[in-house]
Order: sequence, then C-alpha cells, then structure tokens
Amino acid sequence: MSEVDMQKRNAPIIAATLVLAGCAVPTLDDGGARNEVGSVPEAVIALAAPGQDLTTARLRPEDGCYWYEHSGPVENTLVPLRSAGGNPICTSRQS
Repeated sequence: MSEVDMQKRNAPIIAATLVLAGCAVPTLDDGGARNEVGSVPEAVIALAAPGQDLTTARLRPEDGCYWYEHSGPVENTLVPLRSAGGNPICTSRQS
C-alpha cells in the first residue's frame, strides 16, 4: 500500500479525532463555582463561538454541558453554548 493510500485511509480517523478533541473541556474540581451563572473557565471562553452571551453561561450538571441564556423577542431561553464549529461545549465525562 502506498503512502498516499495510507493517508487517504486514515484521513477520516484523524478528522474525527480532531473534531471530538475540540468538544470536550477538561474538568476541574473547583467546588460549585463552575455551576454559577457567568462563571466560565478561560478554556471554554476560548472555544465559544462569537455572538453568545457568556455572562449568562453556566455548566449544567444534568448533562455536563455549558448553556447560556438567549434573549429572544418574547422570552429568554437556555441554549447550548457552541464552539466555532457548531458543536456543544461539554466537560469530559469521568468514569
């Protein structure tokens, strides 16, 4: 098998690894501070796409993901905080 064939064969695996690596934020044991509104780690701020209200962001223990309040014309709604690639920003699960 040539080197080009090997690269083509491994390309989907490499791409999937890069996508998944960008979605998880390492967990830090800082008590309950991560769950407070507006208390978002620098790593999450760096991953977050523009146009999201980080002052209202918080980590929800139910799913381990960061959410923020979107102020719509009628109501405020909790929406998943997303990376520039459109993926939700979640903590890595510990087993």
